[in-house]
Amino acid sequence: MTVAVDHLQEALDSLKKAGVRITPQRHAILEFLSTTQAHPTADDIYKALEGKFPNMSVATVYNNLRVFKEAGLVKELTYGDASSRFDYVTTHHYHIICESCGKIVDFHYPGLNEVETLAAHVADFDVSHHRMEVYGTCNDCKNQPKNIKQ
Repeated sequence: MTVAVDHLQEALDSLKKAGVRITPQRHAILEFLSTTQAHPTADDIYKALEGKFPNMSVATVYNNLRVFKEAGLVKELTYGDASSRFDYVTTHHYHIICESCGKIVDFHYPGLNEVETLAAHVADFDVSHHRMEVYGTCNDCKNQPKNIKQ
């Protein structure tokens, strides 16, 4: 078994233990999330699965994402645009976001783990968490030919 399959099975087991029924749609949504490196919107997930589940609605996807979020299986990412994105990797990590296309990529930087300790000490706070995003232009967007106006 691969790590992704193991992790998916652990997620399914934790849902079952919480009394959540595993429907075919719920399984497919969770499997999709576990196999993508992207940070899809609910609409992205719906479009990816609508051929397999023609009677599934976007509301079904949203409702399942809410269940997964409450179970701690996904994180909802909001970056000021209209659509939330969902991240299956719930371990502590950061994101770099393309300002042109909106692509989000995970990255890890262990040195930033000390930020909470320092902030708590300097500001005399009980720090619960932090979030950091880095913005730029991805290689795909950088390498697109520029539209030259004549």
